[in-house]
Amino acid sequence: MTLPTQEQVTEKLRAVIDPELRRNIVELGMVRAIDIAEDGRVGVIVSLTTPGCPIRSHFQKAVVENVSQLEGVTSVAVEFDVLSDEERSRLQQTLGRNRLPEGALAQVKNVICVASGKGGVGKSTMTANLAAALAAEGASAGALDADVYGYSIPRMLGVEGRPDVNAQRKIIPLEGPAGVKVMSIGFFIEPNAAVVWRGPMLHKAIQQFLEDVDWGELDYLLIDLPPGTGDVSMTLAQLLPQAKFAIVTTPQPAAQTVARRAAEMANKVDLEVLGVIENMSGFTTPDGQRFTIFGEGGGQLLADELDVPLLGKVPLSEDLRSHADNGNPLVLENPNDPASVAIRQAARGILAATPQALPVVQPAPAPIAAGNGNGSVSGTELPVIQ
Repeated sequence: MTLPTQEQVTEKLRAVIDPELRRNIVELGMVRAIDIAEDGRVGVIVSLTTPGCPIRSHFQKAVVENVSQLEGVTSVAVEFDVLSDEERSRLQQTLGRNRLPEGALAQVKNVICVASGKGGVGKSTMTANLAAALAAEGASAGALDADVYGYSIPRMLGVEGRPDVNAQRKIIPLEGPAGVKVMSIGFFIEPNAAVVWRGPMLHKAIQQFLEDVDWGELDYLLIDLPPGTGDVSMTLAQLLPQAKFAIVTTPQPAAQTVARRAAEMANKVDLEVLGVIENMSGFTTPDGQRFTIFGEGGGQLLADELDVPLLGKVPLSEDLRSHADNGNPLVLENPNDPASVAIRQAARGILAATPQALPVVQPAPAPIAAGNGNGSVSGTELPVIQ
């Protein structure tokens, strides 16, 4: 039996295109290993950019279809691993994406962008309370108000004033009663003034908040994104290629569908979606009756579609709203409130998921998934996120 060569298999893999990056997986360096067994079984390891890659099944199908066309191939087994941080950085450079200067945010371990795709779902309230909950869990946290037009984080975290500048000419973020470092455009303009800027000015402001603010050592920097998938989201994707997204939605199908677009934007710019938070998931009256005012199940449906965890279901709560308006996060003022319990559960989900050691290819060989043979490929199977 005539077996295909490594070059022939590689050439067939050039037909497998990443639909988001518009390049084939060979040029992108996503083909980790090719193994050809004596009985015609071919094993291929493909490196994904993120563990929750939504087009994993696309790669699985395309690799099998293309490699199976070669003479002598009896079966094709596809395994997956994840690019290391260094490899992902090289890929970003290959794609020509800009990053922050060396040293910026060097002491910030995790950057979590809180997105919704649309307004009115409580994204800023979630950001403020999540930051406070992470601080209450013993993590150092900061909150960046990137919703330049609708800035509200300072009020929700009880922070006001003008930031100072240190000897290194870095802006010092303000810190509120919750122990969270805060930065917002609201600190630099007149109270309640409207921000009337075009895209390039937004880009510069966000870049300065990341580059010229002395965030110091932080376990988590939460970024409150504006609604939609526009300039600010794309700026953050360019500057922070290692950031992760937490998607906030309400249960109703209309909100869930729009939130799906925010997740699609994250995937298009190669950012990992960490999980989904369902806000306003139901309202319980004092006598125990529960009303699903905004529907039910949208958060779980979105999480299932994205193959990521549902981090929490936060009930509709008047106290959550009033404490946000007063600058006293509910998770601190009343940790036993049902909304507080749900948000702290979401915060613990974030803690459990970050930082995490992504599986990488190991030097020791592993057998090809299909059958028993002399051929082998190396790699660690990527676990499916539940």
